[in-house]
Amino acid sequence: MFQKIYYRLLFSYLGVLTFTLGTFAIAIRVAFIYNMKQQITDKLTLLGRSAAVNARLEGDRLKLENLQSVQNLMRQDQALQWFNSRRELITQQGKATIASPLLDNAPVQIQENNDSYIQVVTLPIISGSNSQVIGYVRASQSLEERDSILGELDWGLGSGMVIALVLSGIGGFVLTRQAMQPVEKSYQRLKQFTAHASHELRSPLMAIKASAQVAMRHPEAMRPDDAEEFQTILLAADQMTRLTEDLLLLARDTIPCQSWNTVDLAALLESLVKQYQSQAIAQSIHLSTQITHPLHVVGNSSELTRLFRNLLDNALYYTSSSGSVEIRASRIASQISANIQDTGVGIAPEHLEHIFERFWRADQSRSHKNGKSGLGLAISKIIAEQHNGSITVTSQLGDGSCFTVRLASAIPETQ
Repeated sequence: MFQKIYYRLLFSYLGVLTFTLGTFAIAIRVAFIYNMKQQITDKLTLLGRSAAVNARLEGDRLKLENLQSVQNLMRQDQALQWFNSRRELITQQGKATIASPLLDNAPVQIQENNDSYIQVVTLPIISGSNSQVIGYVRASQSLEERDSILGELDWGLGSGMVIALVLSGIGGFVLTRQAMQPVEKSYQRLKQFTAHASHELRSPLMAIKASAQVAMRHPEAMRPDDAEEFQTILLAADQMTRLTEDLLLLARDTIPCQSWNTVDLAALLESLVKQYQSQAIAQSIHLSTQITHPLHVVGNSSELTRLFRNLLDNALYYTSSSGSVEIRASRIASQISANIQDTGVGIAPEHLEHIFERFWRADQSRSHKNGKSGLGLAISKIIAEQHNGSITVTSQLGDGSCFTVRLASAIPETQ
């Protein structure tokens, strides 16, 4: 029980930490890319301006001068291209050139070229005499160095996140166990108290039942009203006995494996139906079965009987007159599936997740008026899980409910 809480807390903590570290890493990467782009843009702008200074207009032709000095300013991964006013390429220098034409309103671009990316800055060449555009210069730089640096950054951020998560996971596991130890100790003390109290209540309850039963054997020696009182005492003692047995089972939270054997689930369910048939007839409820044979499981016969008795009790209690309760059981592959379907009041969708909780009831006002403690479904869930099975419910308010128990078959699928 607490193992699930440990892991849920740990994974929740690691999930929040992963989200935080991931957001932080993405923010760093975005900021780094932006700053790198700005730095490259500034360098290319400076290079382009230097190249534009060496261009002048002679007649209607653009003439370039002193290109050697511009070439000395260029890096190996940079290139320059000159265009006339009609956007026609005149000449170019460097390896990081692109063949695409000049684009309007796109002074800064990043273009793909031969499986690599190139950042481009385009500047107009302005005539000094009349301030007219006489051409264009396009400075470009390969982004292979930037991508290499980004790869190292990604590797560093990724490995840092993994190391941080591993260390945080170890620390979180230790801290979670320390934080849960007081809760677990309190729970163990509560279980121990419940077990002791349930055990100690057995003796006085047996004495009360025995005394009431002895008195009921001689009704001629008492008044009629006294007989009714003793009958009430017997019913109350039976209810208290069932409650103490339920509390003792919940306190143990386990079923001894040495008491397990092969159980014929089909015979068990048919026996239960025979026991409840008279009650169903008295309530004008149609109780039917649809059970295939054989259905063998490995488990504790008395606990499995308690599991299905609780479900059948609930189905009959919440089904009104003229309603129906049907028990269907069959083998599906390597599992045995048993369904208890009723046409009762149903369960509201918001209550479905709570019905297997201990002492929980949808109508709290009736919890002490109908002899039900609110432990039946919780006990059924524990018994099913102890038998390596499961119990689920589907329901619609006003149309009834269907409880499904799935248990592993004791006979291999091939047989």
